[in-house]
Amino acid sequence: MSNSTTTTTATRMFSSDNAAGASPEIVDAVVRAAAGQASPYGSDTVTAEVRRRLCEIFERDVDVLIVSTGTAANALSLAALTPPWGSVLCHRDSHINNDECGAPEFYTAGAKLVPLGGDDAKIDAAELRAAVRNKAGDVHSVEPSVVSVTQATETGAVYTLDELRTLGSVVKEPGLRFHMDGARFAGAVAALGATPAELTWRAGVDLLSFGATKNGTMTAEAIVVFDRSLTAELSFRAKRAGQLASKARFHAAQLDAYLTDDLWLRNATHANAMAARLQDGLKAIPEVDLLGAAEANILFCRLPQQVIDSLLSDGYVFYHDRWEPGVVRLVASFATSPQDIDDLLDAVRRHTA
Repeated sequence: MSNSTTTTTATRMFSSDNAAGASPEIVDAVVRAAAGQASPYGSDTVTAEVRRRLCEIFERDVDVLIVSTGTAANALSLAALTPPWGSVLCHRDSHINNDECGAPEFYTAGAKLVPLGGDDAKIDAAELRAAVRNKAGDVHSVEPSVVSVTQATETGAVYTLDELRTLGSVVKEPGLRFHMDGARFAGAVAALGATPAELTWRAGVDLLSFGATKNGTMTAEAIVVFDRSLTAELSFRAKRAGQLASKARFHAAQLDAYLTDDLWLRNATHANAMAARLQDGLKAIPEVDLLGAAEANILFCRLPQQVIDSLLSDGYVFYHDRWEPGVVRLVASFATSPQDIDDLLDAVRRHTA
């Protein structure tokens, strides 16, 4: 079954990059953090070092709130950016719209998510241009308040710099706020070769959910605050939501190691390369229909049902029952090896022969 929760051979797990373990550097950092004592609640030196590193990476002063999940990062960010009577404009395929169990609505005290269209799970600029003004100021409707984009998207596509700048200008012209769900932000940076600053605040982003658990950490994500007037409110919201860890140094140690010596980019570059290797191999199999390009580490394709069934019988794990019949999602991670990819390709060739 595609939704199995039992332990599965790691080399055959392509359902999610969340299935991967943690980078050794990060495990070692947590072990080091366990020695001795440190100030609690984020007032330790390691948390301060994470902020320093992120200021350096984003080329400006930022504030940082470390949380334990991406859902918390997204929901708390949106709560700080919109009133309860506001609306969050997002893509219909976005994680906040489909996979967070109403957390954004809960933490915003009722703000409405308004889904928009666009190819490759990217918000269409023309549709957004109309949506940011739709019923604005009408007391009978929710007020357009914030736009949330996902970088990289749920289909593995990546917003280009020009696309982000265009959306940013659409967002800012009527005075809305701009949020980025960066669960796979490292993959987008690695794919584009652009700077983190160009992909965020220079395009108008106010808050970034800086993902890390999909790319090597264990339990650490961060909210990177570019508009620092939001920091105080976010701090209270994080505490109220149970996201202010007393021994915050253990979360911080993970992020500190993640950012040291560009581990975050090295991991993401490898994951992207494994997805590209898989894509190249599947292209050569006539029975496989690729659906879009794998710009980051996610690949969608259509397979004959008997091939899906055979791969599942072989012990491969992947999502195949969420979209159209025969459509599967394959995800590579920092822990995926070239041999893992080649074994999967050999299995697909064998079952299509």
